[in-house]
Amino acid sequence: MSGTLFVVATPIGNLEDMTYRAVRVLQEVSLIAAEDTRHSRKLLNHYGIGSALVSYHEHNEESRSSQLITKLKNGESVALISDAGTPCIADPGYRLVSACRQEGVAVVVVPGPSAVVAALSISGLPTDAFRFVGFLPAKTHGRCQFLEKVKEEQQTIACYEAPHRLLSCLTDIVEICGADRPLAIARELTKRHEELFSGSVGAALEYFSKGTVKGELVLLLGPAPPREPEGSVRDALLRLNEETDLSWKEIVKKVAKEFGLPGSEVYKESLELR
Repeated sequence: MSGTLFVVATPIGNLEDMTYRAVRVLQEVSLIAAEDTRHSRKLLNHYGIGSALVSYHEHNEESRSSQLITKLKNGESVALISDAGTPCIADPGYRLVSACRQEGVAVVVVPGPSAVVAALSISGLPTDAFRFVGFLPAKTHGRCQFLEKVKEEQQTIACYEAPHRLLSCLTDIVEICGADRPLAIARELTKRHEELFSGSVGAALEYFSKGTVKGELVLLLGPAPPREPEGSVRDALLRLNEETDLSWKEIVKKVAKEFGLPGSEVYKESLELR
């Protein structure tokens, strides 16, 4: 029988966030595939875990995946860990997981810390809907293009950002999304110097401009303010009827939502038009 690939979350800072199950699994597997073996060895030594360790990162992901699949199909179990947090979330690993699925190898998650989820939980921003986008483009042009696409999003945008790019990033957000847009920045989560900034983008730019920014960052951009509908209910009904193939029922529902009105009220208006 094939072995099992365990996708194991590890602490994002505080070593006490390691779960009992994660420690046990890492002790029991034949091999641990780690993003940076030197970094991971410190964690393993802290918990007395002596399992064999092999590197698995973005530069050797393709070749290493085939080697690990061979071991798994030969009955060995393997744990996949990243430098911090949950593997495959803006970290290497999805290719290995995909290959395991294709080869019929079992994949089991050992959940735990995730920087983006931790930041969202303490941000005070809406979390009923959010969009995680990994790292923003490093260059100004690409970053501005991305911000133009999401500036009207009605959900929280979550991303990672490098400390040396934070001020440039905030400057671009002010330019495209406005200085008053709500924002939260979590820095050094679970570590000694943990910090959460919560306020507007403009206030964040002023605050972080006062000194050198250090540490791991999660940036959370709050939802855009609701746009005021243009024209009247009748205008909207006529426009959708002319420009779309929607049924009147669908049009009424869409217009009622856009104007924040009861469907029955919009329905009466549509009857007069028809």
